[in-house]
Amino acid sequence: MHPVRVLFVAVVLAALGVTNGSAQPDFGPQGGEGAPSRLQQWLVPSPDPGTPARAVLFRPPGDGPFPLAVIAHATTQNVLRRAQMPQPEYRALAAWLVGRGFAVLVPERPGHGATGGKYLEDQGGCDEADYAKSGRATADEIAAAAGLLRKQSFIRPDGMVVVGHSAGAWGALALASEDPKDVAAIIAFAPGRGGHANDFPNQVCAPHTLMSAASEFGKAARVKVTWLVAANDSYFSPALSRQLADAFRNAGGQVDFRALPAYGSEGHSLPETEAGVKLAGPELDRVLKPRSATPAKKR
Repeated sequence: MHPVRVLFVAVVLAALGVTNGSAQPDFGPQGGEGAPSRLQQWLVPSPDPGTPARAVLFRPPGDGPFPLAVIAHATTQNVLRRAQMPQPEYRALAAWLVGRGFAVLVPERPGHGATGGKYLEDQGGCDEADYAKSGRATADEIAAAAGLLRKQSFIRPDGMVVVGHSAGAWGALALASEDPKDVAAIIAFAPGRGGHANDFPNQVCAPHTLMSAASEFGKAARVKVTWLVAANDSYFSPALSRQLADAFRNAGGQVDFRALPAYGSEGHSLPETEAGVKLAGPELDRVLKPRSATPAKKR
């Protein structure tokens, strides 16, 4: 078979959750540390026993123990786009967190990129989208990946911080029902699902269903959420985001909503770049400075 066709078939099979049946490597580090920030590849658990999740770990100098921050990435409903996604790293955001004493885990959830496997957080079609189910699935994936790291000697077992982006942030809202001793803070960059409906900016699939799911998450929430959105976010506008945050709050959740200035040509990408993280820096510092670690000894 032609090499290009082989690659295409492999991408489609991974996107559909078809594996080659080979034995899975052990969980944990998959090689040595590198630059920047002691970057190291890991394999971590997922809710699907047959699909270990690839992840990137960043750490400050020293032996710790460090507080853990988990970054939950965005997603897409498009099967081929998901399969072709590069491994998420959020290097600028991770560097910001490492600079404040956090060890940072960025897991790639099942159904994406090289991790492959079944897309557990599928929301369904536009009109019949099940946003509550997809959010809870993402929350389970975040918790499964973090569980392994919290058992490591260089990680503090409590006080975890979750930083989510888009669908990852939507999952973080669902995760707000966790015990506050386990999850100390949640920072949600433009949380939501169904944005860019049919690839049109400022269009959202079934917004009333999204509102209802935000309210459902708020009823069970026990961890305070800091909700951040750029003025020019075309996936989830500040107006819609405020409505979602109000639904979450009115149902019983604690939320601090902050609209940030416009960023570049698309505010939804704000947490993915150094300039965007710098723009959000004062809000991040306000939330995380009290939780930052004392600088560790250098190795």
